[in-house]
Amino acid sequence: MVNDKIDLVILWVDGNDEAWLKEKNKYLGVPGDNSKNRFRDWENLHYIFRGIEKYMPWINKIFFVTWGHLPKWLNTNNTKLRVVSHAEFIPAEYLPTFNSNVIELNLHRIKDLSENFILFNDDLFVLKSLKPTDFFVNGLPKDQYIEYLKKNCSQRHNIIRKNTHEIIDKYFSKKKFIKENIGKVINSSYGINNLKTLMRINDATFGDIYNDHLSQAFLKSTFDKVWKLEREKLNIACMNKFRSNEDIGQGICKYWQLLEGNFIPSKTLGKYFFAKEDNSELIKAIKSEKYKIICINDVSTDIDFEKSKQEINAALEQILPDKCQYEL
Repeated sequence: MVNDKIDLVILWVDGNDEAWLKEKNKYLGVPGDNSKNRFRDWENLHYIFRGIEKYMPWINKIFFVTWGHLPKWLNTNNTKLRVVSHAEFIPAEYLPTFNSNVIELNLHRIKDLSENFILFNDDLFVLKSLKPTDFFVNGLPKDQYIEYLKKNCSQRHNIIRKNTHEIIDKYFSKKKFIKENIGKVINSSYGINNLKTLMRINDATFGDIYNDHLSQAFLKSTFDKVWKLEREKLNIACMNKFRSNEDIGQGICKYWQLLEGNFIPSKTLGKYFFAKEDNSELIKAIKSEKYKIICINDVSTDIDFEKSKQEINAALEQILPDKCQYEL
């Protein structure tokens, strides 16, 4: 029987919380990515909740994952909301952690989390109506298999991909995968992106697999499976207090679902943006509600943060002005 419950997980950090900062500052000498844009607060989390209530009312429960701090406006008495601190599900030997890869790799340990769940981060905004079938069909996650040429592994995120490939290449044969899943490998849902996969389809090894940096549909059992098979490597990766070259991200579980054929081909649900000095394209996309989901990633430390925050939040306020049940 297919489990029709779909939960949603949101990760959030309050980079201004003094207790959290005191804890983080104890580890300033530890190697890793401690850049300020990893943790600063855009003060627009409430728009994420407003969009979810308006456009995803079918969500069973929202699991709101934090270090322990909470937004002052959050209605923690809401029966559809479950607040989860890191200490409730992440093994003690990994704590404290300031590494989102560690947090995401341990999500399957959250008590009462549904087998079918959607992972959000605190930079995803829902702008149009979404259906359960945008994420799961007959219990299988919707996703895309789009393969790219392997990239130079000098940047950290590419090194993390390399770490992931070292694991999946142990367990999956590309030739066998293609033969058994050709209709999911080349599919009309991917449009012109099929050409990228076709360029590598005869290669012996897997190339990089496309990630649209939006929401991700997961089977909780996939995490259990990967941990049982690669506990030693994942354990080492989860010791990293900050993002580092030894990380393994939740992408390992995304890849695993794809390469087992446990997915339904899907079109992308939205578009990835990053905050910059000129946010006119992003603001236009918000006000026009052109996409179902958008990601507003904070990747640059050189922008005028206050200016960008003000203009982006003003656009979100224009389309999502009404308080939701998750707000006091």
